[in-house]
Amino acid sequence: MAFQNKNLSVIAYANGFTLWHYCANETMETITASGYFNAVKTLMNTGDIIIINASDNTSIKKLSVSTAVTTGALA
Repeated sequence: MAFQNKNLSVIAYANGFTLWHYCANETMETITASGYFNAVKTLMNTGDIIIINASDNTSIKKLSVSTAVTTGALA
């Protein structure tokens, strides 16, 4: 399954930093794959944090954003 905007929300925002939450019935491996968040990469910044509730795990990830892809990397 692909990224779904309805599953992404902002928990907090301050001084250019955003704390995100994403919940989906997909595995952590799928959600953290390179390019998964491409649909909203213009909203995210490198250093933002995302809490992910996946079907197989829950984790806190640090975002790394480039012009090509948005990926989740362990914080």
